[in-house]
Amino acid sequence: MDAPGSSPVRWPSLDGAERRRFSLFVIGDVRVEVRAVLPDVAFRDLTSDRLSYAPARAVVAGTAVNFARVAVRRFRRVTVLAKVGDDDFTPVIRKELRRIGVRDRVRAERGARNGVTVMLRDRPDGPGPGVRLLVAEEDAPGRRLTAAEVGAAAAGIRRADVLVLDGYALLSPVSRAAVRAAAEIARAAGTRVAFDLVPHDIDARLPSAEVLPFLGLADVVFAEAHTLARVLRRPVPVGTSEIRALTRALDAAIEGSPLCFLRHGETSLECTLVHRRGREPEEYATGYREGVERTGFGDRLAAAELYRWLAAG
Repeated sequence: MDAPGSSPVRWPSLDGAERRRFSLFVIGDVRVEVRAVLPDVAFRDLTSDRLSYAPARAVVAGTAVNFARVAVRRFRRVTVLAKVGDDDFTPVIRKELRRIGVRDRVRAERGARNGVTVMLRDRPDGPGPGVRLLVAEEDAPGRRLTAAEVGAAAAGIRRADVLVLDGYALLSPVSRAAVRAAAEIARAAGTRVAFDLVPHDIDARLPSAEVLPFLGLADVVFAEAHTLARVLRRPVPVGTSEIRALTRALDAAIEGSPLCFLRHGETSLECTLVHRRGREPEEYATGYREGVERTGFGDRLAAAELYRWLAAG
């Protein structure tokens, strides 16, 4: 087997693993999402109302189900805990979780509507994927996942090899307390904790003091270098040497020693620098380039990196 820091594009690959191993317990957002790519629109050129005919689809999405959908190609057992609404979309959500082979620990909030997200991507004027506009309903049920609901699922967290969390839960004090409780349950049981530092503008939504403790609680952190720099109130890095300086700033800011997968490159997906306190960083190409589908690529990459790390012991 290659060293853990070498590219997961080579092993286990971004498409899945030959042998499914390990178990994940994923806590995050589950929503109904409408997606479209607009072939004849550049957002910056819009000066009036516009009708654009384009392929559009509604999918069950959100951070938890998006990650679970690719994780099942590698992991033996994947469980999702999320808070959803109680409307006509709820059976659709549960059916999709069953279809992709995920264990459903979804909690429905009586009388609440499911959260809806709209994702539009415009026509790029040059190289690159274009601009993404993501419109997310703010008062979605996921913001109200409670520590008590996490506690009721504690046995599943303790049995898992890894608990997967993300920063969207930090945006509400209720769900923030819930994911902190989940991380503490996991750490007490020896279940490792992986944390995805999203949204990418989290620094504009929360003070660093609300974010950095979760990086210190984690065993693994996934982050774009630009996002981490803003959270640390550091200049945005433009090269590998500046990203390495960023890792030193992270080590000084947190108590833990997570294994950090820092994304960087022209679109913040092309390369990963792997860092852990006291070890020499490693770097590899992720396989992302022009023409590769961007939606879901980060989740595929993270799942491959997580599987590789676990397989390396």
